[in-house]
Amino acid sequence: MKGNEKLLDTLNSLLADELTAINQYMVHAEVCDNWGYDKLHEHFQKRAIEEMKHAEKLISRIIFLEGHPIVSDLRTIKIGDQVPKQLANDLALEMGAIKSYNAAVALAVAVSDNATREMLESILKDEDRHVDDIEERIDQIGQMGLQNFLSEQIKG
Repeated sequence: MKGNEKLLDTLNSLLADELTAINQYMVHAEVCDNWGYDKLHEHFQKRAIEEMKHAEKLISRIIFLEGHPIVSDLRTIKIGDQVPKQLANDLALEMGAIKSYNAAVALAVAVSDNATREMLESILKDEDRHVDDIEERIDQIGQMGLQNFLSEQIKG
């Protein structure tokens, strides 16, 4: 089934966002592992896998619509040198994703591609959950203090 060219371009742009997110989360995971923050390592690693699943859905849909997935494009990856900076960078990444997915949903509606719209809405719900989770951790740091928060990230 031949898809709308503008929608295919948008799906490839979203794919670039997801591939960037995978890399950013994987590096954050490994940095936290190096620092001994096992729980944060697991959190970031799980998030990278969720972003991989998003990328897989996008690739599958692009191929179904007879497009060509572009997997060589990445956005700027922003690695934090401290946990609060990692969380801030990840929050900015996810907020950008929400904006992009909302625009993509609107485009899918405009070109009457409801199957793509449903897929995008599903990913959008995950991105909303990601923002909520990051904001929760930032709030915990504000309420507990950074040192107490970090002490909770070590497996005992």
